[in-house]
Amino acid sequence: MHRRTARALSVVAGLLAAATTFVPVAQAAPVPLPTPWTDQVSPSNALPEYPRPQLVRSEWLNLNGTWGFTGAPNLNSPPIGRPLSENVLVPYPIESMLSGIKRHEDNMFYRRTFTVPSTWDGRRVKLNFGAVTWETKIWVNGTPVGGHTGGFDAFSFDITPALKAGENEIVVGVASPVDGSRYPVGKQRKSPSGIFYTAASGIWQTVWLEPVRAEHITRLDTTPDVPGGALDLVVQGTPGQQATAEVLSGGQVVGTATGAVGSHLRIPVPNARLWSPEDPFLYDLRVRLPGGDVVTGYFGMRSLGKAMVGGVMRPLLNGKFVFQLGTLDQGYWPDGIYTAPTDEALRFDLERQKALGFNMVRKHIKVEPARWFYHADKLGLMVWQDMPSLDSIDEVPNGRANFESELRRMIEQHKGITSIVQWVPFNEGWGEYDAGRIVDLVRSIDDTRLINHNSGSNCCVSDPDPGNGDVIDDHAYQVSTGTRQPDARRIAVLGEYGGLGRRVTGHEWEPGKGFAYGALYPDETSLTNRYVEITKQVGRFVHGRGLSASVYTEPYDVENEVNGFYTYDRRVLKMTEARVREINQKVLAIAKGTEVGRGELLSLRVTTAGYTDRYLRHQDDFVRTDVLGEGSADLGKKDATFWARQGLADASCLSFESRNYPGHFLRHASSRIRKDPNDGSASFAGDATFCAREGAGGTALESFNQRGAFIRHYAATVYLARSGGPNPWDTPSSFAADTTWAASVPLWRSGADLPLDQARSFKVTTPGFTDRFLRHRDGLARTDVVNAGSAALLKADATFVVRRGLADPSCYSLEARNYPGNFLRHADFRVRLSGNDNTDLFRKDATFCAQPGAGGVRLASVNELGTNMRHYAEEVYVATSGGGHPFDNPVSYDQDVTWAVSAAWAS
Repeated sequence: MHRRTARALSVVAGLLAAATTFVPVAQAAPVPLPTPWTDQVSPSNALPEYPRPQLVRSEWLNLNGTWGFTGAPNLNSPPIGRPLSENVLVPYPIESMLSGIKRHEDNMFYRRTFTVPSTWDGRRVKLNFGAVTWETKIWVNGTPVGGHTGGFDAFSFDITPALKAGENEIVVGVASPVDGSRYPVGKQRKSPSGIFYTAASGIWQTVWLEPVRAEHITRLDTTPDVPGGALDLVVQGTPGQQATAEVLSGGQVVGTATGAVGSHLRIPVPNARLWSPEDPFLYDLRVRLPGGDVVTGYFGMRSLGKAMVGGVMRPLLNGKFVFQLGTLDQGYWPDGIYTAPTDEALRFDLERQKALGFNMVRKHIKVEPARWFYHADKLGLMVWQDMPSLDSIDEVPNGRANFESELRRMIEQHKGITSIVQWVPFNEGWGEYDAGRIVDLVRSIDDTRLINHNSGSNCCVSDPDPGNGDVIDDHAYQVSTGTRQPDARRIAVLGEYGGLGRRVTGHEWEPGKGFAYGALYPDETSLTNRYVEITKQVGRFVHGRGLSASVYTEPYDVENEVNGFYTYDRRVLKMTEARVREINQKVLAIAKGTEVGRGELLSLRVTTAGYTDRYLRHQDDFVRTDVLGEGSADLGKKDATFWARQGLADASCLSFESRNYPGHFLRHASSRIRKDPNDGSASFAGDATFCAREGAGGTALESFNQRGAFIRHYAATVYLARSGGPNPWDTPSSFAADTTWAASVPLWRSGADLPLDQARSFKVTTPGFTDRFLRHRDGLARTDVVNAGSAALLKADATFVVRRGLADPSCYSLEARNYPGNFLRHADFRVRLSGNDNTDLFRKDATFCAQPGAGGVRLASVNELGTNMRHYAEEVYVATSGGGHPFDNPVSYDQDVTWAVSAAWAS
């Protein structure tokens, strides 16, 4: 037996022995996948932390630990005054290993005893639950004290009238049928498989008692007003009371206000230090009532919104566009299912995501305990909060009413969470209905955050877009097909992408059954390579398609879904941390404007309002801006396409080489921006080097050798300008906008030219194989030796007519010379010859962008990111260097993907 497993079994054994008044019948079960924290859990320390950081009282009694347990046919006969046959460790769901039960029950009872501390005499006693799935009934000393429905919200009962001196008894009945669409369950299933997981029934968050005054506070609703320099606060609690609130920083009071409970208080927060992912500063809050009730909490000063930035609708944080780079965090654990084994584990999940370079988390189809949000607030991770979905799209009695009731409570209880920046009521159409009305409902509860009516509204069973949310959200797992662009009212986001998988032996939920949203990768390098490649595309879309956020699936494996950066047990990081962080930071820098896609083709789009259809281009050696689009002439698109090179004078800066005039660079001369050949001089290098700076929604390009001067468009001409300088083009009016450029997807995607509508053959360039040519045979592409003495059929098979790309006119498609209407295309990575069926997929599979290679041209696939047409063991594939297949072998990759374009073998 594995040592970790043996240690974890001792936890369960200790649980069974902890309460000698109960009869233990549950047997210690094997631990399939213990986490680093599994063996830290015991009946004496089950989540001992104070569970409600935004409403803290100094006195409380934690009721987590060993309770009696039994399944039941219904909740009609509570086991009052009698021991139960099993023990359960609260607050772990009964299906979890940590609970000690490790099975599902539709109906169940919990029982335990407690004694109220004598120091609480004279005060009311409240019984608090963080969350219970789904219907709850409570009895204290045989007296019913209340009930609740809902699996994701906190609730409380005043149990004072039912208490007695000495020992008291609590019985909790829970109904959790899970399946059937009656209420929100998210991804829980009784029979888990695929993307649906083990149910999490019963008590799954902390249970505790606290003493309160007769007049007491129940909730603090905080809304920062950054422009107004104040905190708007509503103290919820006993009506008719006057509340005094204080804002503190470093223990010092910086603002106070007094007002009635339930009314709007405005507390000044002078010279506020703003909360952000880079500086997640939190203020303390202290509120008291005259009768003596005192609570503490916290909040961050930050503003949210949306606005046109650089001609694109963007989300705002503190008045600025901040790209939201996130993960799809599902919050499942192999030992505790819905419940992290310890608070350290809960915090670890967020800390590791921040360490990988993310600044946002999409909490997917689940609502976490209050301490999770506290950690997100402290660490500086923005949060998209999903509403857990109904089981299906089928209508059942009360299903919609339950959904809306829980949705309302979720939002009301979390309005004060600083890190939450977006509400997501639906996902991919699961249980979706009346989406437009639901958006209006959410906005009526909280109008301070953006509302994403349905993440993945391009997907699955989604209903037609009602158009009244704030977000256009596409799911595109390999990112190659693009995303919808923002409109005049809504931002555009990539709500899910990635899903890259790797199994790690010894760290699998069910060994051999792990799956991903595509091919599995064999090792750390190939998996990391693929992550870097698809995340580069995210960076291209920021300015190329107006993308404002992305969500990678996912930070941690979940059961048999092996898409995580980490294994399900959190023990193995499956990618290279430094490379993941590097590409993530690059995407954020591109969005900020301080970086562009180095080594790649790009076009520079104007961001000034009213001129965003114009691009920087060269013409007759001078540079200007012109309106360019899909219907523009090839020459204009090529003139507006540049290679972003390492700066000629400073490697940390940039130089822009003309795509269609190799060796020519953008440079300034006599205040004009020109395209000139590099003469190799130091002065030219300085004139042709520009440093990327944060612009007004894009990149400002500052001259390397004339600091303070930037590339600016002015009356269609492009200058090196200095705000407030002596020249007409130095006017400060709209200077920031005019000097900001969106470094976008190139208007001409091929970096090398092929002869359109002419027949050519493609020769292998790999040393030792240069007598071989690309040809088709029996519907498949391969390479064979072709020479003057070869058969006519072989020569014809090795001849292709170069056509405009079927999917992109700036790229190419290769039509068979002897099978007109048939094109080379890839399917499952193999290149083959197929008839054009005129589908979107075929057109993309048959389109390749020509790029400079190692002594020839590369043929890069437009929809299998990072791949090039490669010969490998005589067969031909679209391959990536260091990928997960044998044909991705990096050895001789550069030569194998380079083809010499030669005269056609067949006329």
